[in-house]
Amino acid sequence: MGRLGVSLNDLGPLTTVEVRLPRSGANFHITRPTDIDRLIDAMEHDPEEVLPHWAEIWPSGIALADEILTEPAIVRGQRVLELGCGLGTTAIAALQAGADLTVTDYAAGALSLCRANTLANAGGAPTQLQINWRKPSDEFLTLAGDGFPVVLAADVLYEARDIDPLLDLVQRVVAPGGLLWLAEPGRPIAREFVKRAEGLGWSSDWRAHTGSWAEQRDAAMTVTVYRLYRP
Repeated sequence: MGRLGVSLNDLGPLTTVEVRLPRSGANFHITRPTDIDRLIDAMEHDPEEVLPHWAEIWPSGIALADEILTEPAIVRGQRVLELGCGLGTTAIAALQAGADLTVTDYAAGALSLCRANTLANAGGAPTQLQINWRKPSDEFLTLAGDGFPVVLAADVLYEARDIDPLLDLVQRVVAPGGLLWLAEPGRPIAREFVKRAEGLGWSSDWRAHTGSWAEQRDAAMTVTVYRLYRP
């Protein structure tokens, strides 16, 4: 815990929020930073211009976690990869459901808090990799091998520039016949991604989630959770 503690101290003041999953009724306690401006300042010279979205508790992560806990057999005993783990809300559910989980994120702070939150809520931690999924390393692609049976992603599509890299990546890291479980809050970019994946032969279905999300400003948001199956 020593190295983890130092890493968390570097993130400034933290707070712990109780998060209730609307469908499964599960309750998580998620620790997150409170000084977002500090994190933005730390990313000032980042060449990718990635904002610290990971430091918030987002409805998409809650909805995807809820789906996992209502259908845990989909991930139980499976090699599962999460793209953009953030604070670990979805990772907690995957571990509780019995997944052999590897999580990734661009931000080292996200990986530290994901580890802390999974240990606190699931009694264990996933394998962690710090990667930029827009420019995945050869090491990461080698680790993926023939692909993961299940890949999780919540709130990873923000800009048009995200579509092509994500399509390229999932074609390599989702195993043939495998599942990309994607949650997003109604952005046109995500709908375009799904349309283009279907054009490559992926099949899909979806489910809408509404609920009492962790942040009051998001209380009325509807999250769409897609299941995209690689041919």
